[in-house]
Amino acid sequence: GLSGKYLVKYLKVSSKLCLCSFCVSFPVSMFLNTLTPKFYVALTGTSSLISGLILIFEWWYFRKYGTSFIEQVSVSHLRPLLGGVDSSSPSNSNTSNGEADSNRQSVSECKVWRNPLNLFRGAEYNRYTWVTGREPLTYYDMNLSAQDHQTFFTCDSDHLRPADAIMQKAWRERNPQARISAAHEALELEDCATAYILLAEEEATTIMEAERLFKQALKAGESCYRRSQQLQHHGTQYEAQHRRDTNVLVYIKRRLAMCSRKLGRTREAVKMMRDLMKEFPLLSMFNIHENLLESLLELQNYADVQAVLAKYDDISLPKSATICYTAALLKARAVSDKFSPEAASRRGLSTAEMNAVEAIHRAVEFNPHVPKYLLEMKSLILPPEHILKRGDSEAIAYAFFHLQHWKRVEGALNLLHCTWEGTFRMIPYPLEKGHLFYPYPICTETADRELLPTVFHEVSVYPKKELPFFILFTAGLCSFTAMLALLTHQFPELMGVFAKAVIWVDPVFSPSQQHFHLLRCRFI
Repeated sequence: GLSGKYLVKYLKVSSKLCLCSFCVSFPVSMFLNTLTPKFYVALTGTSSLISGLILIFEWWYFRKYGTSFIEQVSVSHLRPLLGGVDSSSPSNSNTSNGEADSNRQSVSECKVWRNPLNLFRGAEYNRYTWVTGREPLTYYDMNLSAQDHQTFFTCDSDHLRPADAIMQKAWRERNPQARISAAHEALELEDCATAYILLAEEEATTIMEAERLFKQALKAGESCYRRSQQLQHHGTQYEAQHRRDTNVLVYIKRRLAMCSRKLGRTREAVKMMRDLMKEFPLLSMFNIHENLLESLLELQNYADVQAVLAKYDDISLPKSATICYTAALLKARAVSDKFSPEAASRRGLSTAEMNAVEAIHRAVEFNPHVPKYLLEMKSLILPPEHILKRGDSEAIAYAFFHLQHWKRVEGALNLLHCTWEGTFRMIPYPLEKGHLFYPYPICTETADRELLPTVFHEVSVYPKKELPFFILFTAGLCSFTAMLALLTHQFPELMGVFAKAVIWVDPVFSPSQQHFHLLRCRFI
């Protein structure tokens, strides 16, 4: 009797639930039956359009910034909201410390260097702007130059000399006209070497005018250097002043040598550079040997080029694209005029050819962006004032000045064209391991985008990034919905039946089950 009582209660409750669910499902099924094929065409077409717009935006964002927008938003904003990061736990604090250490390491790997062959801002960069209407220098690059000028051309004792005090403020000015006006104001007080430097760099519109101003700066700089040299041991203040005057003098002489090189007096430029390196052998920060290498290549004095490489292509010294690719050019020069890929495939490479190929592989491993510019597979732009070693900015700076030297050596570009891609088979995972150098740094793309004008230049990226998952997903979704829209438009009746079968599948209420539930409700 007790079990029968509970059975009656169960039947009542279950019948009410079944009746409610049936009442809900029946109008929904009626609604689906009233939908026309045009609705499905509009639905699939709209879905295809939306996913296509998302795909276009994702592709544009990936080409511009090198990452997926949806992925970046998910990691940066949605993950913390979902509880993916707990800042209070000690383990996460250790992780954050590790990430900070890795960030500091990546920053040190991506140290930006002054371009030793940088152009004159007034006589070359500004003339390019006047002709094309484009700005060849980025704000980040010019800001780094301003910091360099303040480091090299100022010191704590500048307030003691009125002209130097004015120039100390001038180097901090962002407006070029304000800097030039300050330089003229300083020259009204006395002959100031740094004022002449600023006018030669920014106001002079020709190389000859810049050279004339640098010669005036040299007279003023030499007198200041001799005066501070006698007083450098009298205290820290005089020592800092002498260090500043040394930097000013070295800079002036180097720029004068570059003026001679640009005006065609290459032998004079080589002599000035050699004398400068002998007089100040410890100032390697200016990388004057790279200017010397380029001038010697212009003279086709390959024996002296080899002598300079023997001194600076050392394992203990920092490398550069100029060092590695000049060494490859010299070895390629010995075999390139007779090199033939067909003959080499039949008889194999000789010892000299093998050395040349290995030198090319070494250079390409150091900077893989250079060959496309040397082979004119990518268009060149004006080099920036600062470069990132192993990056696209260094490749542009090297190819801009050295492409003519590769063209002058018969067959050198042909040998480079036949062999440079073999480097990537030797280093299948460049970010994890290297062959002759350290693994390729992961931060070059970000720094190069700051240094190079991305408005009209596509930054070279190595290694090529795979397409993010969300781009592939949206591409598949767009294709699938577009195919559904096309099929629905062509076969409306068949696709309508298919859509109803897919969208509304009711495993509980088949027609016989619906009849059973109605009878059971009436019985109760």
